[in-house]
Amino acid sequence: MNTAVPATKGVKDRIGSFFGRGEIAAPSDIESAALRSDRFRLERESDWRRLEDIVVAMEKGGVRRIDDEELLALPTLYRTAASSLSVARETSLDAATLKYLESLVQRAWFQVYGPRKGLFGWLREFFLGGWSRAVREIWLDVCIALFVMTAGAVVGWLLVAQNNDWYYRLVPGDLADTRVPGASREVLAETIEVENSTGGLSVFAAYLFSNNAGVCILAFALGFAFGIPSLLLLIHNMAMLGAMIWLFASAGLGWEFGAWLSVHGTTEIFGILLAGAAGLHIGRSMAFPGTRSILEAASESGKRGAVVMVGVVLMMVVAAFLEAFPRQLVESMESRYMIGGAFLAFWLTYFFLYRPARVEDDG
Repeated sequence: MNTAVPATKGVKDRIGSFFGRGEIAAPSDIESAALRSDRFRLERESDWRRLEDIVVAMEKGGVRRIDDEELLALPTLYRTAASSLSVARETSLDAATLKYLESLVQRAWFQVYGPRKGLFGWLREFFLGGWSRAVREIWLDVCIALFVMTAGAVVGWLLVAQNNDWYYRLVPGDLADTRVPGASREVLAETIEVENSTGGLSVFAAYLFSNNAGVCILAFALGFAFGIPSLLLLIHNMAMLGAMIWLFASAGLGWEFGAWLSVHGTTEIFGILLAGAAGLHIGRSMAFPGTRSILEAASESGKRGAVVMVGVVLMMVVAAFLEAFPRQLVESMESRYMIGGAFLAFWLTYFFLYRPARVEDDG
């Protein structure tokens, strides 16, 4: 039901608003003020009511509740109401009209310029294309980060293969534990076996999650320095992994270690890759802003990178779940590879093959 535009409230309100409180106004001044207020309201009342009808419809059901003609008229009607409010304040029209216009303009502003999505709408758009779209938009940075990570793992392998002392420089002592050069095959095999207790592998899993989550945050946060620290961090982290792969491969446990790692690694390492790419994207945009200013380039790339990082956080949660349960409960090497391979296929499909149309905002 439409709310009628309030009429002037009376002589006393007009006297107070027009001439200031405590002053005595002449009858001719009072009549002139009332006439001006009434005329101002009547000349614009139809536009105000039309704007209010549109705003009420949008508040009830969003853009779907209005037709194309009303949608096109909304910005013009909003500017008209805002202009009327400005005039009403300058000329000190009656309090009721001023209050009505302030409320109408505020509600109309929200419909014209306010956020179009609630939390549910944002999450729907994020999962149904927004996240994967943001990843595809930084595909070049993903490729660079992937190359750097692969090179880091190869370098870690080669360094340790040439000199075992490099292993102790690349792999922290609390992570290495009994996984050190010279350890027997049996000792190394025990570290990747199924363990149902809360110790052993669970401690190792917690360390890996904490380490990789920290790497993700740092890789993204350090991107502002033209992406160089992000790349160095990826190299160091993957060199550590390369050293460990060499250790198990040299003991004839390369496939077993790969199966153990793949359960959570295909998700966790993929998350590190995306975090590094997001940080690199910011740094590369700042280094090569093109026709934009550096601040504009950083702002645009930062928004895109933030969307990617929200997803990375979710990937870290998934990886933590995989570390805590399937990896410690599944013993078969084939089953471990199947779990890791399934998640890798899922991420690749979601990011690069799943290309839905943009979710339309329905208010």
